[in-house]
Amino acid sequence: MGKLTVLALRAVLVVLVAGSVFVQAVMVPLLATDLRELEADLAYLRTPLLVITFLGVVTVQVVLVCVWRLVTMVRRGTVFSHAAFRYVHVVIGAVVAAAGLVFALAVLLAPGEAVAPGVVLLMGGAVVAVLGVALIVLVVRMLLAQAVARDVEATQMQAELEEVI
Repeated sequence: MGKLTVLALRAVLVVLVAGSVFVQAVMVPLLATDLRELEADLAYLRTPLLVITFLGVVTVQVVLVCVWRLVTMVRRGTVFSHAAFRYVHVVIGAVVAAAGLVFALAVLLAPGEAVAPGVVLLMGGAVVAVLGVALIVLVVRMLLAQAVARDVEATQMQAELEEVI
């Protein structure tokens, strides 16, 4: 990965982390203020909506930090090691947690007249899509495992070749 690519990706990651911190620091409190105006029969939604929103942003931040660490490993040439798996596993966990949060939100909004039934159905589709992202990352993890195995094999063969020479 070239220096310019790494720099561009890091710039995007910094902007996304700054945006997520802005959402947590400014938008969630504003949402809390807006939710105080809910009708009495929907007041039970206030706290769960805020918690789900906050935790959803946390899952995004966790993924961003892990991607930053993986980009650093790519830049240093150490990504094909077992240390990279830790970050990939955390990304998979965060994406699955995000799917769980979307599902929890759909379950929370399903009963009553809070939102139209179609919205809940769309949220169910979003859960499937987010789980699909987790599966894609899992496939990438399998590719990383193959690459690490090939790298170890190549290192061993290089050592054997050096002994022969």
